[in-house]
Amino acid sequence: MLGARGGWQALRRCPSSIFSSSSSSFSSSSSSLPREQRVPAARLRVRQALGAREAAGEVQVQGWVRSVRSQKEVLFLHINDGSSLESLQVVADPSMDSRDLTFGSAVEVRGKLVKSPHKMQNVELKAESIRVVGPCDALSFPLKAKERHPLEYVRQFPHLRCRSNALGALLRIRSEATAAIHSFFQDNGYVHIHTPIITSNDCEGAGELFQIETSNETQESAEKNRFFNVPAFLTVSGQLHLEVMAGAFTHVFTFGPTFRAENSQSRRHLAEFYMVEAELSFTESLQDITQVMEDLFKTATSAVFSRCPRDVELFHKYIAPAQKGRLEQMLKNKFVTISYNEAVEILKQASQTFAFKPEWGCDLQREHEKYLVQHCGEVPVFVINYPYDLKPFYMRDNEDGPQRTVAAVDLLVPGIGELCGGSLREERLPFLESRLQRLGLSDAYQWQLLFLSSGKNGKFLNSFASSKHSHQEGFTGLILSTFNSMDFFY
Repeated sequence: MLGARGGWQALRRCPSSIFSSSSSSFSSSSSSLPREQRVPAARLRVRQALGAREAAGEVQVQGWVRSVRSQKEVLFLHINDGSSLESLQVVADPSMDSRDLTFGSAVEVRGKLVKSPHKMQNVELKAESIRVVGPCDALSFPLKAKERHPLEYVRQFPHLRCRSNALGALLRIRSEATAAIHSFFQDNGYVHIHTPIITSNDCEGAGELFQIETSNETQESAEKNRFFNVPAFLTVSGQLHLEVMAGAFTHVFTFGPTFRAENSQSRRHLAEFYMVEAELSFTESLQDITQVMEDLFKTATSAVFSRCPRDVELFHKYIAPAQKGRLEQMLKNKFVTISYNEAVEILKQASQTFAFKPEWGCDLQREHEKYLVQHCGEVPVFVINYPYDLKPFYMRDNEDGPQRTVAAVDLLVPGIGELCGGSLREERLPFLESRLQRLGLSDAYQWQLLFLSSGKNGKFLNSFASSKHSHQEGFTGLILSTFNSMDFFY
């Protein structure tokens, strides 16, 4: 039989990398038993452990090492599992240290949560065993401990960048914002509809579509024998599908991927992003729509502030320091509403020189949107009643004289510009027929006319939130309009 000293040395060389002390105050009887005979420990996420208010029995925490500090009498680790910005401090006997226990390595730690003597943390984990599940070569690992890497550097490593503080915090914020948006609609009686990603329609007639073909189709054969028998595209909007659903459910919404083939390298034009869209039947005024928009914005933003305070603070401190007060201002104040006519007059009277001269009948450019927000006190602004010829055929004609307008609304927010768009739908059959005929769209949208004559109420909420901004657009965009998967996963 091996002596006690020889047995300990053999255990230290064991490939399973299970390190425990049999003689120090960090040991326990359960940790010396074979793994299959141990009493199961409660498995906690780092966020759960940090939220504990008092000491607990044996627990198990898994994650990645963020720092290692070995002293003569104690070994300190910080581990993180992505559930929070903060890491959990682990205190262990120095005998548990090994060359595999490095920054970036994946570990499983068993021990007891004890009260921490430090003011900055409630509890710490007093380790009874540390198992290295996946070693990491700290020298070749591109992310370094205690370094704040620029985003441009982190983006070079798509498989690792989500481990950085900034992008990890962003993804947690995005997750909470998504959940808050779903909760808002469900709490207000909306039915969630999964609209198709592959579709044969171009919702807004922009022509900026990704067409789908099978991998072995040539252009000639595709014309003769298409997979779907008709041209198929990645969706630019779920709006038309939602309209049909709104003929059976008074409140519907969708939240899914949207694709635009805009040939631009701008950070405001993404090939893939997530968009919220909703349809609301029996709506009589634009005020009904703007109230839903404002409530959604404030509810989702407040939820993120409440559930991700440390992540939000990280961005306020290092990424967008000017945004904290701006967001608080948005939440406290009522949103402003102005007409398109008023917006043009404000722009014409501005002392600022614009690259695009403001004229009635022209679309508002981003420089115009930013000025209008500043003019109104850096609070979100609803611009309503746009010129008839600027907007799609389905928006309701206001019948308001020579300067003809439609019942449309855009929400402009500080630091972003346009965030949401909506309208009342044209429910009067003769008006819709006339406009479709004038635009040469009667055949393509014959179903709309049939639908309208089948009891459809035409006054609906249109595309609810457009998410076409990257993280560089500021923290407002991070919370409500950064739903671009391409920048963070691929």
